[in-house]
Amino acid sequence: MRIGILTGGGDVPGLNPCIRSITLSADDLGWEAIGFRRGWEGVLAIDPADPASIAANSMPLTREGVRGIDRMGGTILPTSRSDPRTLKAGDQTARVLDVLDKLGVDAMVTLGGDGTLRFSAHLAAQGVPVVSIPKTMDNDVFGTDYCIGFSTAVSRSVQAINALRTTVESHERIGVIELFGRRSGETALLAGFLAQVDRTVIAEQPVELDRLLPLLAEDKASNPARYAMCVISEGATIGGESDSDSELSKPASQRVVAGVGHRLGAAITERLGCGVVIQELAYLMRAGEPDAMDRMVGLAFGALAVQLLQRGEKARMVTLTDGNYGHVPADTLLHGRKTVDVSGLYDAASYRAKLMRVEGMPMFLY
Repeated sequence: MRIGILTGGGDVPGLNPCIRSITLSADDLGWEAIGFRRGWEGVLAIDPADPASIAANSMPLTREGVRGIDRMGGTILPTSRSDPRTLKAGDQTARVLDVLDKLGVDAMVTLGGDGTLRFSAHLAAQGVPVVSIPKTMDNDVFGTDYCIGFSTAVSRSVQAINALRTTVESHERIGVIELFGRRSGETALLAGFLAQVDRTVIAEQPVELDRLLPLLAEDKASNPARYAMCVISEGATIGGESDSDSELSKPASQRVVAGVGHRLGAAITERLGCGVVIQELAYLMRAGEPDAMDRMVGLAFGALAVQLLQRGEKARMVTLTDGNYGHVPADTLLHGRKTVDVSGLYDAASYRAKLMRVEGMPMFLY
């Protein structure tokens, strides 16, 4: 059996342990594994009749070739955000099917976030054996409690927030730290709670400046060190702003609207008259090696994906729910949206995480 592996969307720590696990599990069964470079973009760039294009856009994955990659961040298979259905040339699903067929790929294991997994579900509906693996720092894939990359992103964020306290305190300012989280505020909520910041603004709850700014002013005034800290999700909106999702879907270099952290910082300076330290953690949240949790989940998800294929199960997405590994239909993520349980875990009036219920909840409280 020959299985294809690819990573799509943004990189996260934990992808390489997962790739290693898939490769070793396949090798144990005597299967062959091939990795596609640059996600679906790499598949589409292949001319099956041209060995040079195959070599440029794919790579054999062997036991020796994946040795030690579990200690590395990112992905050894370069990634892209390409969706073969939304290209200028039109829907390229047929071309993907043709390439996979001519390369003798019997099944696909895809590692990605919302976009990658949506096309994976579409491919599975065409009859291709697919097992998808959820990964995203935002942890917002519907159908699973956990996605590869989330734990490391939270850990990186907490470390950075606490490190920034020294500068914010030294200048007696208000620190505004913007974290990734376009549609879900989970990363900001947990990072803010674990770093014990003064206020946390999540994507699910619009910012009311008339309420938030007095709270931050009081936080600063009541702190003997004369500073305050605020964490905000990149997808948060201020007051009557329109949803900025279309702007956030663009690469950072192409955005023309200032990030919400900068907009909040400007409002703080204008209304409160005090200095601010504004920091977008951005790609630092996904940089570097995976923590123990993402290494463990990556290894487990990879092994489970191959076990499902061995049993003849296809069109599945591996999951981690209530602390247990499992799997659901690949199109599960199409049927809902995963966001913060605001009523249970967030006090919107005070802009703070609030653990209203803990007993019976999974480790990450979702």
